[in-house]
Amino acid sequence: MLLEVRAVPPFHKNGFVLGCRTSREAVLIDPGHEVEALLEVVRRERLSVRHILLTHGHVDHVAGVGPAKAATGAPVHLHRADLPIYETAVQQAALFGFRLDQPPPVDLFYEDADRLAFGGHQVRVHHTPGHTPGGVCLQVGPSREAGRQLFVGDTLFAGSIGRTDLPGGSYDTLIRSIKQVLFPLGDGAEVYPGHGPKTTIGDERRTNPFLQP
Repeated sequence: MLLEVRAVPPFHKNGFVLGCRTSREAVLIDPGHEVEALLEVVRRERLSVRHILLTHGHVDHVAGVGPAKAATGAPVHLHRADLPIYETAVQQAALFGFRLDQPPPVDLFYEDADRLAFGGHQVRVHHTPGHTPGGVCLQVGPSREAGRQLFVGDTLFAGSIGRTDLPGGSYDTLIRSIKQVLFPLGDGAEVYPGHGPKTTIGDERRTNPFLQP
């Protein structure tokens, strides 16, 4: 599977392009201010984007949805519980001192355990609230197999966890999501956070100070 990540100021938030090397079908995950760099990958690799997948509704993760939708025509997916956050993207942007056009409407709302295909790969959706009410983990792997690559938004980071002091956040809920939803996906699963370097479930289970008994 082709996997490319880009991050740019002001948030240095990770956006992802995942592509099937055989079919050239792809998905975009959390297009933000790095959206033009993501679309350049799409053009360079001659990919056809099937889905725009959002892990949650915060502005740094959705600021590029408009250009991504305009360029690809792909449907936008979000968990319904984060729709109120997504719909305040313009106001969120203003708080950080920049202007943003309202992102396009959500096309499809996730259901837990949804499976979305792109070429020979599939995305399984797991609801992981805590950072936001509608946060999700996107588990990616070959079709008909349990994926080993997890795109977790701001739920879990290398050595840390997502903020829970923003509207809709809950520390207890976040820890429960990590331990009850992410940990069972296996110590060898690769974790691609919304910010910072990748890690593994095993490393975080053993060493993350927020997750110790």
